[in-house]
Amino acid sequence: MEAVSDQDTSICTHCDRAIPAANIDLHYAHCSRKLEKCKVCGDMVPRKNAEDHYLSTHAPVSCSLCSETMERDILDIHKGENCPQRIVTCQFCEFPLPAIDLAEHQEVCGNRTELCHLCNKYVRLRERFSHEARCNGIQDSSVGTSRNVREAEREQGARRRPLPPQNDFSTKRLLFTIAITGIAVILGSFFLQRKADPSDVH
Repeated sequence: MEAVSDQDTSICTHCDRAIPAANIDLHYAHCSRKLEKCKVCGDMVPRKNAEDHYLSTHAPVSCSLCSETMERDILDIHKGENCPQRIVTCQFCEFPLPAIDLAEHQEVCGNRTELCHLCNKYVRLRERFSHEARCNGIQDSSVGTSRNVREAEREQGARRRPLPPQNDFSTKRLLFTIAITGIAVILGSFFLQRKADPSDVH
């Protein structure tokens, strides 16, 4: 009889695993009695847990959002990535809405305009980021023209123009307040003096 080496293996006809040839008979007796191959995923599961495995992993369930029926193990992925009724956010206004309505909403929302504070022009929301990049002087070298350069220089000049210091405004406001107060005091004194003048009594 030919000796069996430690390296020799045999395939279990029940679980299809490679088992050391010396242990194949013992393994098969245990495997065929205790384990069962899932007809859906092919995993070997304990016979006593076969039904629980099916119900918890493969049994059809309905999505609570769209009512589509699917296997339980893909339900979370469906709800997070594929369900047409999952809630997503508009990239322009951050309004939450069902994914099925997103494209139509963004088509309208992206065409709304907003004032650019750098150049005082109204820009479509869908073009806002590319406009801001150009408006900040980040020009595409392959598209750069003398007109773009002149516009960039004008914008830079406008940005460099110094703003009036706030201290001047505060000083003018203080002087104005003092002047008004002084006039009010003079007028008040004048009226009090006239009231107290005895010549007006007779």
